[in-house]
This record gives sequence, C-alpha cells and structure tokens, in this order.
Amino acid sequence: MAIQNSINTNIGAFVALQNLNQTNTRLDKVQNRVSTGLKVNNAVDDASSFAIAQGVRGNLKAYEAVSQGLANGRGVAAVTLAGATAISDLLGDVQKKITEGQNAGNSTEQQAILNSDFVNLVTQINTFITNATYNGRNLLSATSTSINVIANVDGSVLTIRSNSAFATTSTDLGAQNLSSTIGAFKALSSLFAAQASINTVLGNLGADTRTLNFQDDFVSKLIDATSEGLGSIVDADLAKESSRLQALQVQQQLSIQTLNIANSNPRNLINLFQ
Repeated sequence: MAIQNSINTNIGAFVALQNLNQTNTRLDKVQNRVSTGLKVNNAVDDASSFAIAQGVRGNLKAYEAVSQGLANGRGVAAVTLAGATAISDLLGDVQKKITEGQNAGNSTEQQAILNSDFVNLVTQINTFITNATYNGRNLLSATSTSINVIANVDGSVLTIRSNSAFATTSTDLGAQNLSSTIGAFKALSSLFAAQASINTVLGNLGADTRTLNFQDDFVSKLIDATSEGLGSIVDADLAKESSRLQALQVQQQLSIQTLNIANSNPRNLINLFQ
C-alpha cells in the first residue's frame, strides 16, 4: 500500500501534475486549431490526412496554372475576335465604295475619290490584322499558327485555330482598284471572297472561344470541388473547438487547484508534531 502521508513522495501531487500536463497538451492543440482554423496542421497531427492534403494542395496549384493558361488563351481569342469583327464591319464600307465605283455615271474625279477611299479602307483592314495581337500572338496574320492551350492537369490541350487564310484574301482585295467601273467589278469578286473568308474566321473564333469558356468554367468548378474536399480533410469545426476550448480551460483551472491542494498536504503534516 502506498504511503499517503510522506514528505518525500507526494503521490497526489504527481497525479495532479500528470492531469495538468495532459490538459495543457490538449489545450495547446485546441488553441492551435482555433488560431489556424485547421485540425491538421502538420504530419504530427495526422500523418495520413496531412499527406493526402498535401497532394490535394498540389492539384489545386496545378488547376490554378491551367486556369491561367486558359485565361491567356481566352485573351488571344477575344482580341482576335474583336479584330475580325471590326474587319467584317469595315468590309461593309468597302462594299459600299465598290458599288459606288460601279456607277458608269461617275466623273473621273469622282472615280479617283472613290478609289482613294477604297485604298484607305483596305489599308485600315491590314492595320486591324496587325493590331489584333495579344501577348505576342496574332491569329490573323499570314504567318500565324494555331495555339495549343493547356486544358487540364493531365496535360491535355485545346487548340485555337490559326486564321491566316484571310490575310491572303485581304492581299488580293488590296491589289484591286476603283479607278474605273471595270476595276470596280473586279474588286467586287475579291470583296465577296474576303467576306466569305472573314465569316469563316468569325465562325472559327466563336467556336474556339466557346470551347475555352466551357473548359474554364469546368476547371473553376473542379477548383471549388477540390477546395471543398481539402477543407473536409484539414479544416477544424470551430463551433466544436470553441466548446472544447472552454471545457479544457475549466479543466486546467481545476487541475491547478488540485495541484495546489496536493502540494499543501506535506505542510499539513507539521500539525501532527505541534
């Protein structure tokens, strides 16, 4: 039987101190969860959950890179589409000038003015082609190539098609003139080819842009779902942790009081010798 009344061995103090240490350890963990909002901060807390969480975090960073790549692709498509739309609108003005140039009743001076306007409009079209550049990429120029945009973390890609064919029809249109009604009729054929070509460009860009938008929306949903999954692994339930914190704080105070009582027992033995 253990000796209860000893000044060398205070069993009550030992027990009270062990309880206090255990309470302090649990309190530190709860305080850490409350301060960080995480129930798994490192491998010590939960090795398997932490390893899984680190893998999920890596996937999230990869998805963010994919999202950035898609955003760049959408930028190229948007700028190209804006340029193609402006060209399509401008071709309507070119058609008006060509139609006016076909009027046999025009004077030589009027025909020269129409031809000058025609040349300026075609020059503006070429300017639109040159300016339809985003991040150094141009899909309308004669030397353009298709762009592959990363679409998923597995390395799969989406392709934004080159539309360099329009530059050829634009060059052919620029070779025409309205200096005579005969020239105006020849220019009309070139105009129809340019209009057909730009319509194809608009169709390609519209389809490619929609594909990019769909994929970007899908990746955004994947990021949200992955983040939710990560949260279920590592996030702390702060309502529960708050209740635990209050309970442990009470236990800590009681443990301190118990330890104080246990430490006072040896002093009480003095009364036996008075």
